Amino acid sequence: QVQLVESGGGLVQAGGSLRLSCAASGGPFSTYTMGWYRQAPGKQRELVATIDRLSSTNYADSVKGRFTISRDNAKNTAYLQMNSLKPEDAAVYYCKADKPYYDSIYRTYWGQGTQVTVSS
Repeated sequence: QVQLVESGGGLVQAGGSLRLSCAASGGPFSTYTMGWYRQAPGKQRELVATIDRLSSTNYADSVKGRFTISRDNAKNTAYLQMNSLKPEDAAVYYCKADKPYYDSIYRTYWGQGTQVTVSS
């Protein structure tokens, strides 16, 4: 029922920046925990960053200091600002929403994924 639509992926040079957007529809966005995950070829999908309904954030060690997750509840949109990009950051990036039903019970939704390519 919740739909997530991503934009902003593409090709960027190492050291450059890219901003991903995830627009959500179909529910009360402000109550969702949002996250960004990525998956490179031959590797497991891994957490990049999360932001909860109180704007508390969490980052993978590999992106701390370079990436920033944020949300704009008025626009039902989550963002991932990626700076100082490295070739190792190249992956398909996925937006994730955890929708609460009641305490500790969630339903998870995923976006379609968007390709990020970093050239050296």
